[in-house]
Amino acid sequence: MPAHVKSYVPIESVDTLADVFARRVALTPSAFAYREYDAAIQTWRSRKWSEIARDAARVRAALVREGLKAGDRVAIMLRNCCDWVAFDQGAHAEGIVVVPLYVEDRPENFGYILDNAGVQVILVEGEEHLKRLAEIVKAVPSLKRIVTVKPVASDDAKVQALSTWLPAAGLDAPPAKVGGNALATIVYTSGTTGKPKGVMLSHQNMLQNVRSALGAYAVYTNDTFLSFLPLSHMFERTVGYYLTMAAGSHVTFARSVQQLSEDFKTARPTVIVSVPRIFERLHAGVHASLADASRGKKWLFEHTHRTGYAMFLWRQRRGPWQAGFLLWPLLKALVAEKLLSRMGGRLRLCISGGAALNPSIANTFLGLGLPICQGYGLTEAAPIVSGNRLEKNDPTSIGSPLPGIEIAFDEQGALLVKGPNVMLGYWHNEEATAKVLNASGWLNTGDRARLDNGFLYITGRIKEIIVLGNGEKVPPVDMELAIQLDPAFEQAMVVGEGKPYLGALVVLGPEAKGLDEKALTARVAQLVKSFPGYAQIRRIAIVPERWTVDNGTLTPTLKLKRNAILERHQDLIDQIYKGH
Repeated sequence: MPAHVKSYVPIESVDTLADVFARRVALTPSAFAYREYDAAIQTWRSRKWSEIARDAARVRAALVREGLKAGDRVAIMLRNCCDWVAFDQGAHAEGIVVVPLYVEDRPENFGYILDNAGVQVILVEGEEHLKRLAEIVKAVPSLKRIVTVKPVASDDAKVQALSTWLPAAGLDAPPAKVGGNALATIVYTSGTTGKPKGVMLSHQNMLQNVRSALGAYAVYTNDTFLSFLPLSHMFERTVGYYLTMAAGSHVTFARSVQQLSEDFKTARPTVIVSVPRIFERLHAGVHASLADASRGKKWLFEHTHRTGYAMFLWRQRRGPWQAGFLLWPLLKALVAEKLLSRMGGRLRLCISGGAALNPSIANTFLGLGLPICQGYGLTEAAPIVSGNRLEKNDPTSIGSPLPGIEIAFDEQGALLVKGPNVMLGYWHNEEATAKVLNASGWLNTGDRARLDNGFLYITGRIKEIIVLGNGEKVPPVDMELAIQLDPAFEQAMVVGEGKPYLGALVVLGPEAKGLDEKALTARVAQLVKSFPGYAQIRRIAIVPERWTVDNGTLTPTLKLKRNAILERHQDLIDQIYKGH
């Protein structure tokens, strides 16, 4: 990679997201901002900052023509693309509030969100989304315009293609002066129980989080990001969009998760933000490729990543120098570089967040030279709270707080967060707001944590605790991560509330073929044997279908909907505890 170049928009001197965008366009108008795949001509195309600005100005003009004004709400239900960015920036230029929606979400969920937020205009991709909207549109009286990126034949007067909805000329006036503390977005959290809550974030909430992130991680104008997490997820939106806008970096929008391996090779990114599931898939893929390899090849892989991880610890000043490090150039050429080339071969920073990354997977990739830094955040904090740094990295931790963010702990050990990134509150829900945000501005994350030698460690979830019949308390997430490390188990959920022992519902993976329930139970027991004696899993039940967003068992951010799974599989749980 050529010499690093910085060209930051000075966030401390701007009020809104629209101001940052305008400054970026003025700084580097002819630089390439985004690259996306054009399916119509089956090729990749790049867009300059000045081109995105022209599109955003046309969106702005169209929204004004619809009669929208500052504070009104619009929604985006679209895959990551330049149209997402242009619509978002066009809305912000008029002080209009943007409500992002997950394209995979169920109609009843986004119907509730559209109605609750009072959305007036929504941007969707095409016919598939239009059909899903048709199921709920009558229940959303505020909705007056549905704009489709792809032209769709429709008898509904509300529906209009983006190409005809946009005027030929845009509004080029300076962004509306709404103030940095004005509401910029309402992001509905995908709660594991009950209706989603609308997190209200101001322009400064998100911009100050960008500023904190840039204070912890160096990002350059000649960095390339590969964007594959949905922009409706605040992690991707803040880091993969607003931060790259402030830094002037180039972003390639991946086509899909299924085509991610090809897109890595095309984009050759230097930075990615990801959730653990992507690293889990990569890890499983590596081990699947080694399944039929010779004993010598398997040994070489193990020796390489173990040697590499020992070097990582030495460089972090947490381990001794070893003579075996002298062989690293050879091991790197034979094994590590070949594997890292699958991800483009240029990655200098990978930030993992959204859920806990299994330390064993982190250790393997760190040992191969993939620079993974695990972080932590939540939508209510816009979203990043803490993160490991390249030079100070403990993969079992969530790192240290970002600059400008304060932390504390309550009497239950829950992590409290305070700073300019903390939300304004929940939309039309003062009761829920009061439960997590006190008068002094401290946000209760609901996660138990501890601070040790500058590193934060999550020790459990306040609500995600299983209390056994004997009173012992078990946080299930770590056990589930341990089970899912084995390719025989694609998904797992630990159960046992009020029961004499723990059980597990499991969705089988490819390596479960040929194993009976007894063998699978023994395999689970082996995977969790390091946990305390009372936290052992005695019986399992095999779930015949995967848990997905579509069947209502996963949130759009791929977290388990525990109550929904318990209700759906009560018969299997009864089998686990039959006779007890």
